[in-house]
Amino acid sequence: MLEDSQLIEACVHGDRQAQRHLFSIFSKKMYVVCLRYTKSQQEAEDILQDSFIKVFKYLKGYRGDCKLEFWIKRIVINTALNARRKKLYMYPMVDIEDVKDYADQGRVLSSFRIEELISMISELPTGCQTVFNLFAIEGYSHKEIAEMLDVSEGTSKSQFARARKLLQEKIAKEDKAERYEKFR
Repeated sequence: MLEDSQLIEACVHGDRQAQRHLFSIFSKKMYVVCLRYTKSQQEAEDILQDSFIKVFKYLKGYRGDCKLEFWIKRIVINTALNARRKKLYMYPMVDIEDVKDYADQGRVLSSFRIEELISMISELPTGCQTVFNLFAIEGYSHKEIAEMLDVSEGTSKSQFARARKLLQEKIAKEDKAERYEKFR
C-alpha cells in the first residue's frame, strides 16, 4: 500500500491506477458530503465527479499542511456550493429580524436513522439546507458562511434558524405519525 505522499505523487504524474485508488479511498465519504448539499442522488454524483476532477487537477498544489481528506473535503464543499449558488438566489432569503426564536431546541434525535435525517435536510429550501450544512455539520461560523455565500451574517443566522424550525416541524410530524401507527 502506498503512503499518502507516494499516492499523491503517482496521481500528479497521471497514474490512472493511483487515481482510482485515491478515489476509492475517499469517494464514499465525499459522496455523503455531496448528498448534504443536494436534492437528488444524481446531483450528488455530478458534484462528486466534478470535485474529483478538481482534486486531480490541483493535487500538485497540495502542500500537506492539513490532512489530505480535509483538503479534498474542502474542494467537495466548494464545488457543491458553486453548484448550489445559482439556485440559492432563485429562492427568497429572510433576514434575522423576520425570524422568531423557537423554544423547542432540546429535541432528541436518537430515534431517527441518519438516512432519515439526511432526507429531511435535503427537503429544506436550498438556502436553509446550505446554511444548515455549513453551520451545523461542517462547523463554519455565520461570518464565514456569509463570506462564502455573499450574503449578510444576519441572513446566514436567519436561514439557520429557519432550517432548524423546519426540521423541528418535520421531526414532530414524524413523531406524531409514528405514535399514531403504534396505536392503530
